[in-house]
Amino acid sequence: MGSTVQPPSVTVGPSLLSRPEATYPARVDLLGGLFSLVQLATYVFVVFGLFGFIEVLTRRAEAFVAAGKLTKPAWAAILGVSMLLLYRYSFLSFFGPLAIVAIIVYFVDVRPAVRRVTGGSGGNEGPYGPW
Repeated sequence: MGSTVQPPSVTVGPSLLSRPEATYPARVDLLGGLFSLVQLATYVFVVFGLFGFIEVLTRRAEAFVAAGKLTKPAWAAILGVSMLLLYRYSFLSFFGPLAIVAIIVYFVDVRPAVRRVTGGSGGNEGPYGPW
């Protein structure tokens, strides 16, 4: 008789082999949010650079000299290159902080001085004078 005897199978609890793998509802991505914020900040400064570049092109060249700042072509080149470097690379690249400082200097120092010379509207100027 060639029958083999099988041992009785005893199950006390769930088998370790049949246990399903742990699944999470969503993949945990800790750095994705940080990189999204860096990318958003980069695009914000690119937009500011583009706005400054267009504004420099619309101002008179004499206003920059009269305000005691660099010339119109110099600021157009600085803002254009800064905007392109930020767009091509990133906020965190080697050129990123330099480009951001150039854009901030234009909006904080150069733009108000040129607007004062050209008679651009100040913060509290109405159509008939200050209010």
